[in-house]
Amino acid sequence: MLRTLLMTATLALGIAGTAAAAESIVGNWKTASGATAEIAPCGAAFCVTLKTGKHAGKRIGNLSGTDGSYSGEITDPDTDKTYSGSGSVDGNSLKMKGCVLKVLCKSQTWTRL
Repeated sequence: MLRTLLMTATLALGIAGTAAAAESIVGNWKTASGATAEIAPCGAAFCVTLKTGKHAGKRIGNLSGTDGSYSGEITDPDTDKTYSGSGSVDGNSLKMKGCVLKVLCKSQTWTRL
């Protein structure tokens, strides 16, 4: 009985730990264009910087938030236009969204590397 209880508790803690870690935005992500973007803590927020591709080294975002839901600004590296942005993490997927006036929006899904 004690062994079963310990195994159940260990399994529950392992699942909870995996779910919490999976929702972090920090890490390297493959963008829709195929470039690699690094998202790292920067002050009280998270900075999004392209690491590969024709815009390597360019910072394209600044997001704040926790628990898989983030908001801030996203810059299109091709046009240098900045938009109201958001990101939501679901496991190894990051749905990024940029909007003009919160009405005209474009979304991309990035994959954790």
